[in-house]
Amino acid sequence: MLAIEFRDPALLSLALLAIPVFLLARRAPGRVLFSSFKLLPSGGRGWRARLAWVPDAILALSLIALVLALAGPRIGERTSRVQREGIAIMMVIDTSGSMAALDLLTPERERTRLEAVQDVFEQFVLGGGTLAGRPDDAIGVVSFAGYADTAAPLTLDHENLVAVARNLEITRLRTEDGTAIGDALGLAVERLRESPARSRIAVLLTDGVNNAGVETPASAAELARSQGIKVYTIGAGSTGIAPVRDLRGVLRSVPVQIDEANLRNIAERTGGRYFRADNAEALVDVYAEIDRLERTRITEERSRQYEELFAFPLLLGLLLMVLGWVGRSAVFARVP
Repeated sequence: MLAIEFRDPALLSLALLAIPVFLLARRAPGRVLFSSFKLLPSGGRGWRARLAWVPDAILALSLIALVLALAGPRIGERTSRVQREGIAIMMVIDTSGSMAALDLLTPERERTRLEAVQDVFEQFVLGGGTLAGRPDDAIGVVSFAGYADTAAPLTLDHENLVAVARNLEITRLRTEDGTAIGDALGLAVERLRESPARSRIAVLLTDGVNNAGVETPASAAELARSQGIKVYTIGAGSTGIAPVRDLRGVLRSVPVQIDEANLRNIAERTGGRYFRADNAEALVDVYAEIDRLERTRITEERSRQYEELFAFPLLLGLLLMVLGWVGRSAVFARVP
């Protein structure tokens, strides 16, 4: 239930005046003096005499009611409006052949680098583990190997977005393999330019060296900087030698290398940060840190509307005042 409050609660102290008003009203201005009570009729006090105090009490109550009206009783209804300003995020995910390495596995499951990224991506978007999810953000996906492709445009339909990310596959064709970091980042910037969001970021994850595409990582980073787009870069996996299971299921070791210099340069030029994730726990920590750094802006506007209730005690006070004076002058009239 809504509580009644007063606009000027200090005025309630005036209600204490009801006591002297009652006492003063009890003192009639005119009196009849008798030399002895024996001169009075012997029939005892009549009902008018016994209830002579009632009009005075009514006048005191009328004062209390008028004070309540003066203090301004009202019921306040709090209203609030929450505005959420989401972030536009393009996730740029490497799907080149080296993403088949198994160095981001967990004790419970053998998984490729791409599968590890897909697992953490789902937690980042929908929430899970140490990640809260991004329900208010428009998120899209650019995948790349030798070529860059928009796997999913910016969307708030996160369930379908995660399904699209789950369907990403490692490039098997040698003619399409490679690591086109510059082209992938450039495509992500173009997609982010279309978003009206005030905050736009790209999260670029790769495990290789830029060796394909037309645009250089430096020029793509400059384009992102000119558009006010912050880029976080992630170097995923170990360097040197990594285990890979080939198409026949045979485990073999292959050389891997991460272009950390370019990734750092991209991040520094755009105001982002470079992260290194060489194991499964570190990958989760990286996304958790990005999640902490880039949060949705939430503002709350609060207002309060009041329903004024002074009319009832005001009318009651006036009615009691009239009733008290009528009672004193008519029913309980006093001899002057």
